[in-house]
Amino acid sequence: MGNWVVTHWFSVLFLAAWLGLNVFLFVHAFLLFEKADKYYYTRQILGSALAWARASARCLNFNSMLILLPVCRNLLSFLRGTCSFCRRTLRKQLDHNLTFHKLVAYMICFHTAIHIIAHLFNFERYSRSRQATDGCLASILSNLSHQEKEGGSWLNPIQSPNMTVEYVTFTSIAGLTGVIITIALVLMVTSAMEFIRRSYFEVFWYTHHIFIIYFIGLGIHGIGGMVRGQTEESIDESHPHECAEFFEKWGDPDSHCKRPQFEGLPAESWKWILTPSILYIFERILRFYRSRQKVVITKVVMYPSKVLELQMNKRGFSMEVGQYIFVNCPSISYLEWHPFTLTSAPEEDFFSIHIRAAGDWTENLIRAFEQQHSPVPRIEVDGPFGTVSEDVFQYEVAMLVGAGIGVTPFASILKSIWYKFRNADHSLKTQKNFDKATDILTGLKQKTSFGRPMWDNEFSTIATNHPKSVVGVFLCGPQTLAKSLRKCCQRYSSLNPRKVQFYFNKESF
Repeated sequence: MGNWVVTHWFSVLFLAAWLGLNVFLFVHAFLLFEKADKYYYTRQILGSALAWARASARCLNFNSMLILLPVCRNLLSFLRGTCSFCRRTLRKQLDHNLTFHKLVAYMICFHTAIHIIAHLFNFERYSRSRQATDGCLASILSNLSHQEKEGGSWLNPIQSPNMTVEYVTFTSIAGLTGVIITIALVLMVTSAMEFIRRSYFEVFWYTHHIFIIYFIGLGIHGIGGMVRGQTEESIDESHPHECAEFFEKWGDPDSHCKRPQFEGLPAESWKWILTPSILYIFERILRFYRSRQKVVITKVVMYPSKVLELQMNKRGFSMEVGQYIFVNCPSISYLEWHPFTLTSAPEEDFFSIHIRAAGDWTENLIRAFEQQHSPVPRIEVDGPFGTVSEDVFQYEVAMLVGAGIGVTPFASILKSIWYKFRNADHSLKTQKNFDKATDILTGLKQKTSFGRPMWDNEFSTIATNHPKSVVGVFLCGPQTLAKSLRKCCQRYSSLNPRKVQFYFNKESF
């Protein structure tokens, strides 16, 4: 299990670094707003809820900066290509992009909850101190909104005792954008649940694009400067540690303590999300440019069980085994793009996909191609994009496991192997000791086994026959099967790195 340990620890270190940065940013921001003199008077009204709100906001910005990067498919394909010389354990981290995308989304939800709860306390304390008539420091600070609002010294956004929290929420930039951001986040997360994404993909697809509203709202959320702190000039003239207890004499000619001046905090969110937003915009521009290039459908084949094969040509299209493309059919939907694994080999003069009826979009597409008297629907293609299966020829022994339509990634691989053997390609590491007899059913030089495989027997046989090989195990199938194969890879990998090692690879896009 040596290789699994190394790969596992790389993943653990990466996650630990991400979590560590979250903790560092949270603690750093919390201590800043809890201890800094600039926010001394703000804390007199809000207490520790100020620090909780600002610390969670810092982590929200950080994770919002990361959330788009794992779904920049062209960026990941570029990194996979430039990292072709890297060790397998480093490249494998790119295959966890969707998992990391989900983890970042969960972290955003977690800090959103903290941020909202903290601000609920803040609004309640703003309202309570504005209505107070006991002449306490919080009440005096809240009344500054009447006395010197024109001078920018107000501290409490609730400007009168009759002003409700709901009114401030829906009339301020911070409050209104906060509501919009939260609604957008709830819709995106709920529509991305496994049941909805599998059964109602169109709902997931359209709702997930609300992320545009989320990012716009996040970028302008802090423009209003609702949370305020004392200005540097005011601190120099009237330090809170020296003047806070003499608040009743602020502004008196005989007092050295002047009335404190306040300013709104500058908006920060846009600084965090600017770079990834630009990267994602370039990503979408590149996708749009490639999708507008003409696709010529050269052959259409209908198979039983509602499976459609499309063979196509496109100028400048270049692929590797195991890659996938996104397909759009404007006559069905202008906005929906669906991923399909390429089933052709790089050596062929066309590229192909196999489409199984698995929802409204695929059923409509198959139905459109079944209508013989109608024009062939126009297809737009974006890609190809890299996957873990690109590494298959870097292994001496490869074990390919496909379930259902999950066999499609391996059609490309098997075709390419055949072409490489026929052309005597010496760069091919993968080798086979063919059986002497041919199979009675298929006529191939490999026996056909019926029924569900006994994975322990399969892995034990491979480990025995290839005691010093690196074995790549590739799966395109359900998560339950992935768990079984991952455990077998761990169990049958030798602790000695010079002996048999099983590397588990799962398709995910």
